[in-house]
Amino acid sequence: MEFLGIKWVGLNAENGQKLLLSFVFIFAVLLFGAFARWATRLVTSRTDHASEQTRFWTRQAISLVAAIVLILGLLSIWFNDPTRLTTAFGLMSAGLAFALQQVITAFAGYFVILRGATFTVGDRISMGGVRGDVLRLGFIQTTIMEMGQPPSVQAADPAMWVKSRQFTGRIVTVSNARIFSDPVFNYTRDFPFIWEEMTIPITYKDDRRRVEEILLEAARRHGEDPAAIAADAKADLERRFSIVAFDLKPRVFFRITDNWLELTVRFIVGTHRIRAAKDAMSRFIVDELDAAGIGIASATYDIVGFPAIEMRMPKDDGDRARASSAAD
Repeated sequence: MEFLGIKWVGLNAENGQKLLLSFVFIFAVLLFGAFARWATRLVTSRTDHASEQTRFWTRQAISLVAAIVLILGLLSIWFNDPTRLTTAFGLMSAGLAFALQQVITAFAGYFVILRGATFTVGDRISMGGVRGDVLRLGFIQTTIMEMGQPPSVQAADPAMWVKSRQFTGRIVTVSNARIFSDPVFNYTRDFPFIWEEMTIPITYKDDRRRVEEILLEAARRHGEDPAAIAADAKADLERRFSIVAFDLKPRVFFRITDNWLELTVRFIVGTHRIRAAKDAMSRFIVDELDAAGIGIASATYDIVGFPAIEMRMPKDDGDRARASSAAD
């Protein structure tokens, strides 16, 4: 094809027609996708969690269908001969498999996440060393609103300045390929509760029964009420994962040490209210211990004796003079 006095290599009337048709086809697919997303927002205009889930998965389905239609349409336009298509597809696949290994793995991870129900938008997960809530699940990357670390893992990498499970403000993207190499911890998918523990050390002279009562009362007031947890959710968890029936009631465990007696209360709480619940429990426990006259044990040392001290005084003037010169 000749244009502006220049003969363009590899471009003829047929290729120019296919190129123009490709632009029109791409524009039509993008326009259809935008219209479908607008219709989705119009139909699911509520702001509750169920509507958010419906909007997200509808947008995902629209994007996936649009991508498939776009690829098939462009292949149909440019490769009307099956033999040419097979040859070109083989060469292209070999090149892409070598150059885009991580991208292909991440794209495969996307389908594994969907098929295996690993997590979805809104779940609280730990993936690739990042803890937080899933904001977006893309074909290649997962977007997470990062949260701080509990005391037991505060020394993990990367270090956090937020010392509990609350948002840090950073939005982190993690490749979907990480599900093939790292474990994924899901806090909310099948059972949106977590067991927590609080440990209080007391001396052996304190009223341990009263401290146990205080801990249990704090757990009952500010933890999760076992009776309020849906029985079907518990039964479904036991059925799907073959878990033996477990007790959800709070319980206190004793542990003897060389210095004090440790009382640990184990209780269940909603995943997204852990810090608030432990804060309320700590305030209640401190007030009740003060009212009962019980203190929290700490590392102290008692001096039970000194070695004998011997003082010698000079006996005569000569001794005093020698002691004075020695002091000088």
